[in-house]
Amino acid sequence: MTTNDDQLLIKAIQNGDTKAYAQIVNRYKDLVYTLALRMLKHREEAEEVAQDTFVKVFRSLNKFKGDSKFSTWIYRVTYNTCLDRIKKNKKHINDVAIDEFTFNKLETIDNALDNLIKEEKHTLIKKCIHMLPEDSSALITLFYFEELTLEEISKIINLEANTVKVKLFRARKKLAVILEQYLEPQNSMNYGK
Repeated sequence: MTTNDDQLLIKAIQNGDTKAYAQIVNRYKDLVYTLALRMLKHREEAEEVAQDTFVKVFRSLNKFKGDSKFSTWIYRVTYNTCLDRIKKNKKHINDVAIDEFTFNKLETIDNALDNLIKEEKHTLIKKCIHMLPEDSSALITLFYFEELTLEEISKIINLEANTVKVKLFRARKKLAVILEQYLEPQNSMNYGK
């Protein structure tokens, strides 16, 4: 997935090569759909946004200047398309209260999170990410699952890297609260009264 290879495909698409466009879609469809699903939390909407994203990518290829990785640019188009859809839907998502939170718990949850992310299929982590607000869900997805750097994420969501770092920290705290709510009933069962 080199940028050079992407550049060749982009030029081919601009010259009317539909097979090259199919290759781009094939190469990036999973990451586009995953990000859309994490933000929108609804399969059909994620599929629609993924399609919209590729239409926008096709129409805006001339805007891609190559100053970042092509995948970063596609993520940004996806992220913005999701935000447009969220605004259109005007969905209200309850935020998780994070007031009474300690750093020890965060460290413990971070360790658990690292272990859970190694097996992405783990249903608990997916369920908990699904409960996060869409911006937090997107950050967790981009940083932990897609393993993008803070700089890459800052280009995608158009914020300074330091702001992304703060938002990612808050997203982890929110996820930790949700994870703890899921894990607590199991722990209290073990201890009895």
